[in-house]
Amino acid sequence: MTKKLFLRSSVAIGICLLFGFMGVIASQTGYEGWYPELNKPWFNPPDAMFGPILFLMYVLMGVAAGIVWSKGFYHKWVKTALYHFGFQLLLTGSWSLLFFGLQKPLLALLNIIALFILILFTIKWFKVVNNIAAYFLIPYAIWVLFAIALNFEIWRLN
Repeated sequence: MTKKLFLRSSVAIGICLLFGFMGVIASQTGYEGWYPELNKPWFNPPDAMFGPILFLMYVLMGVAAGIVWSKGFYHKWVKTALYHFGFQLLLTGSWSLLFFGLQKPLLALLNIIALFILILFTIKWFKVVNNIAAYFLIPYAIWVLFAIALNFEIWRLN
């Protein structure tokens, strides 16, 4: 691993974890009073699983972004890929605010569907720049697909 790749991946991981931390802050209000009272589907994982899984997803996302960024931000494909990634991070962070903070599962569902579509576009653009970076986003896409089903069922049941 080159010094440039390590540095850029570290910065990208830090940015991703910052968005994750902001999501945790947005989640605290709704999680304590509102979320435990909701009806949840049979496939709802234990609450203790969410933190480690999301931490891993943010690290993988950061490494992927660092790989793409290390190819040179001056290149138009790198810029396009990272712009998609940035919008993806914004939608990721806004989901927690919509679902937990504002307690609006339907709006959160629409947000997470848009997020999934944007992740697919981000994977496409990352693949143009670097295949490995694109592959690092696949676990997040799968997780978000699962989260769509979970979000939908929570909205439907409540």
